[in-house]
Amino acid sequence: MIDAPEPTAAYLRSHWWVPLVRGILSIVLGAVLFVLPISAVFTLVLLFGGFALADGILAIVQALRFAHPDRGSWWYLVLQGIAGIAIGLLTFFYPGITARTLGLLIAAWAVVTGIFEIGAAIRLRKDIPNELILIVAGVASILLGVLLFFFPFGALLAIVYLVAGYSIVWGIALISLAFRLRSEGGVPTAKA
Repeated sequence: MIDAPEPTAAYLRSHWWVPLVRGILSIVLGAVLFVLPISAVFTLVLLFGGFALADGILAIVQALRFAHPDRGSWWYLVLQGIAGIAIGLLTFFYPGITARTLGLLIAAWAVVTGIFEIGAAIRLRKDIPNELILIVAGVASILLGVLLFFFPFGALLAIVYLVAGYSIVWGIALISLAFRLRSEGGVPTAKA
């Protein structure tokens, strides 16, 4: 006979140590990011390169699946994909790229992507509802790109520090939850 599953609250209390470990790891991540922000920016370079490359490939796949003479201009997605692939490859071929240059690459990518998003939204306004969301996303992307052109290194460091601060706050919240669960009876007792 299969035992009934343990009630959720009891299960959480008996596994109080899981959020404790997650909280500690989160705080360690935040502390490392604060102590080694330049290394974090280099890691961000590699992550961005991977993201831009994957996003570009997926945009082209989407364009090819969308391509049909009756659907009009689907080439916006192809151009967006080519831009993403090019930026991703540049990032990987020149891994020693400076944070300033990365900021400029991200800025250029954001502006180009924003322009193509707006173009796609205008073209698709007859075919999809709420194309205004895509226009807003395009405008936001362009604004981010312009901001990064003026403050490329500062923007990248700000991202690192935001993630570091978030990791520490999240870790404290998880540790607080762990101790609260433990105080409510999280220490398992021997069953007779």
